[in-house]
Amino acid sequence: MSDIKIKITDREGVLHEVDAPTDMNMNLMELVRSYELAPEGTIGVCGGMAMCASCQCYVKSEHELPEKSDEEDAMLAEAFYVEDNSRLGCQIPIVADLEGLEIELAPAES
Repeated sequence: MSDIKIKITDREGVLHEVDAPTDMNMNLMELVRSYELAPEGTIGVCGGMAMCASCQCYVKSEHELPEKSDEEDAMLAEAFYVEDNSRLGCQIPIVADLEGLEIELAPAES
């Protein structure tokens, strides 16, 4: 098992440094859910299909991420609280190159 460290600031402003497995085919949204860093039902509502933006996050580090798909781009165009560094966590697979990644969860849409 090969884990990397990822820093996640939750919606309350609390920083969590978590272990993220690179060998389980997980994405950032699933990682946030597994550590219960957002209240149940407020993240990953669509199940990771890039259809709800509940897993929107702000990428704070300079890591090279996969390009946004058309679906992710379209969803972010309709989401609230979008910034230049916004991404959908469900569209970012956890891979070894993300060691040290820093993200902040966007506010929940209410």
